[in-house]
Amino acid sequence: MNENILETIEIVLADLAKKYTPPGTLHKAVIHQWLHAISEGNLLFALNRGVSSNEVLNLLRQSESISKNKIKDIVHSLINIKPKKQTFTFIDLFAGIGGMRIGFQNVGGSCVFSSEFDKYSQQTYFENHGEFPFGDITIINEKDIPDHDVLVAGFPCQPFSHAGLKLGIDDTRGTLFYDMARILKEKQPKFALLENVKGLISHDKGHTLKIILKQLSSIGYKCIIDKDEINKDSDAVLKRKAKNMVLKSKDYGVPQNRQRIYMVFWRDDMDGFYYPDALNLSTKVGDILELNPLKKYTISDKLWTGHKRRKKENKKAGKGFGYGIVSNTSEYTNTISARYYKDGSEILIRQNGQNPRKITPREAARLQGFPENFILNTSDVQAYKQFGNSVSVPVIEAIAKNIKKQLELSNA
Repeated sequence: MNENILETIEIVLADLAKKYTPPGTLHKAVIHQWLHAISEGNLLFALNRGVSSNEVLNLLRQSESISKNKIKDIVHSLINIKPKKQTFTFIDLFAGIGGMRIGFQNVGGSCVFSSEFDKYSQQTYFENHGEFPFGDITIINEKDIPDHDVLVAGFPCQPFSHAGLKLGIDDTRGTLFYDMARILKEKQPKFALLENVKGLISHDKGHTLKIILKQLSSIGYKCIIDKDEINKDSDAVLKRKAKNMVLKSKDYGVPQNRQRIYMVFWRDDMDGFYYPDALNLSTKVGDILELNPLKKYTISDKLWTGHKRRKKENKKAGKGFGYGIVSNTSEYTNTISARYYKDGSEILIRQNGQNPRKITPREAARLQGFPENFILNTSDVQAYKQFGNSVSVPVIEAIAKNIKKQLELSNA
């Protein structure tokens, strides 16, 4: 019923939304942001260019007699992963399927803007969070993004030029980091959480890390490495200090040996941030396994033979790479990656009397700490890619909880 009403709303607001829809984004993404903002009392996208909640509401009342309360009911019915009571706001960049969003919502965060480029992830995001994310962030005006307390982003790792580096964030043009930095510079949220692979620390021999730290330091942000150290220390020293930003998923109740760097930045006028302690929870792979997985997840004789052959060859060559196999009593698995759909080599589940199997998409969701009611993409290939590219929700929630504490202290 409410899905039909949403379609009607999209038709009614289409002409107005098109005026504010940036290239690379569908106008329904703008409409969904407006509806969420009206229902939660937040700012509308493109507020600085004139659109107001009254203008949107008047159009809806004229055509369908839809009230503000009705909008709230519609939005609530569309959201599969229900947020907690709002206490602060955040934006979700390079959002994927919303793992960061879930972690922040679980401690009271309200998402006021989201952006994701991949069309399959956009659909999964909509089905779970009730809004279609904006598209290409590189052509979205930072002035139009609503104000927020926290910027969160799992941004791609790209190399920076070694030339110049005198113009601040303008030196990083052409990279997706630049788009994140220009939003931070314009909107000045109190905190930012940037998640990336652990390899970011040594990417381009530490040059990438140093530029990120220097550029955000120059626009008014601090992290656990002092600004003086960022400017004077060598790349090698910064790499060593940045290891304190690396957290392991298995330390937060997820049976996966996943290590990621979580760079938390806070505005110069804020008191700071403390990384969460390990929860010291016991983990077991069996806790995330389905009782009766479909036979299609058992790998073929040909694939199993290939896995064993490559592992033997790699061991002989001193590479140490090969498949990873675990049982239900194992403490944790290897890290699931976006390429898992290809052959499942990093995580195979031992089976008695038959070849091992891949984990199922639902097990992949559990391995990343997603809730049981999370709606999976109908394609196994896309589901594996999406969870491999996503974050471990309990880790994000632990970080978000500590950010929330600092926000509360600043508001006291």
